[in-house]
Amino acid sequence: MNSTGWLSSKGEYRGKGVFAMSERIPITREGLEKLKAELQRLKKVERPKIIKEIETARSYGDLSENAEYEAAKEKQGLIEARIRELEYKISHAYVVDTRDRKDSDRVAFGATVRLLDLDTEREVTYTIVGPDESDLSRGRISIQSPIAKGLMGKRKGDTVIVKVPRGEIEYEILDVRYEE
Repeated sequence: MNSTGWLSSKGEYRGKGVFAMSERIPITREGLEKLKAELQRLKKVERPKIIKEIETARSYGDLSENAEYEAAKEKQGLIEARIRELEYKISHAYVVDTRDRKDSDRVAFGATVRLLDLDTEREVTYTIVGPDESDLSRGRISIQSPIAKGLMGKRKGDTVIVKVPRGEIEYEILDVRYEE
């Protein structure tokens, strides 16, 4: 364990902060497959395509004043950087299997949690996922988010106060479930 936190063998978040670059990155099986698919697309489609664009731009002559060549080289740099980033994330990914938790009422990585905001009486549902999978519009929040950190280890029926940038939110946990 270090000062930034980690996941236990059961996918429960321990600690605070963000993941250090040398740490394993928690992810769902679906999230890992998406990263692998993007990596393959970049290597098999985008990389060869940009190489051809560079060759075409080179054929225009003087490279010192060749805007097409400069744009293609810049795009190549971005593609190569993304490939390196994805390779790093995939090599450090830790797939958290939640199938053995389907009967648990305790919040951990992979849980879908239905909450009642006690101030507004509004219900919200969040699924706690890895940092690369979060998408608030789909109700998917990162394990690094203040709400997820505040919910970790709590149970159905618990009341929790979560510190968020705009203050505090008090939630009642209505339901905790894990997808198969």
